[in-house]
Amino acid sequence: MDVAFKTKLGVSIRGLAEEVLCSELVASHYGHVDLLFTSPPFPLNRKKKYGNLQGQEYIAWLAKFAPIFKEVVSPTGSIVIELGNSWEPGSPVMSTLALRALLAFLDEGGFRLCQQFVWYNPAKLPSPAQWVTVERIRVKDAYTHLWWMSATERPKANNRKVLQEYSDAMKKLLETKKYNSGTRPSEHQIGDASFLRDHGGAIPPNVLSVANTRASSDYLSYCRANGIKSHPARMPIEVAEFFIKFLTDPDDLVLDPFAGSNTTGAAAENLERRWIAIEPQDEYIAGSKGRFKTILGAG
Repeated sequence: MDVAFKTKLGVSIRGLAEEVLCSELVASHYGHVDLLFTSPPFPLNRKKKYGNLQGQEYIAWLAKFAPIFKEVVSPTGSIVIELGNSWEPGSPVMSTLALRALLAFLDEGGFRLCQQFVWYNPAKLPSPAQWVTVERIRVKDAYTHLWWMSATERPKANNRKVLQEYSDAMKKLLETKKYNSGTRPSEHQIGDASFLRDHGGAIPPNVLSVANTRASSDYLSYCRANGIKSHPARMPIEVAEFFIKFLTDPDDLVLDPFAGSNTTGAAAENLERRWIAIEPQDEYIAGSKGRFKTILGAG
């Protein structure tokens, strides 16, 4: 375990999460992390280079982090974990492993489930290939879940920070101040004033539609220029930025214990939050420097 590199606002630490989180490297930050945002290895049927477990072993592995995360995060802080879907080996049947792992994690940490989010990737390739493109008996699996948890039922959060641009119809309504009030098919009563205020944007849904199609970026260019293999499971930076804006303020502390290519750290740096990233593999740490090329002066 050691410090791999630092930026103005953050630090990348080399080591296994379970060891680094219990070391002096992060001891001073216990109880001060405002957002723990991470995407741990998924319980896939095929082994990946970045490491992944299966079955009950995966459930036990994820659950053991719950009490550690609870100690690290502040009393009003949040934990957001991405969990992907998995399938039963050799069968066109979805596995409940990710859900069972989530429930075990919640129970072990005594967390409240604040809200469920979905990251929909409209550009995702058809998978699982055997059932989707060969036998044609399933449709493509194009989303993952992001589970927002906290030790309290009212963690720091403000949806005003993630407002979306109003639709053309809403812009017209605000301009004309005319709409049909009354009872809707859902039996909701729409009053005269509720839709006529300009709040600066629309409240976003809990479905984030972000295509993961970026073929060129500082990160990928840096990896190619330096002969470094890029991380195969990169999250779009827009997803990390959404949760960081929603759940933290500038100068707050963001932690990613399974950093990979360090999308979380880059998003935090861009948004002027302090960050800590933990990653055991030297190759992924080396590549992640490309996300901070300007700051580090990397070649």
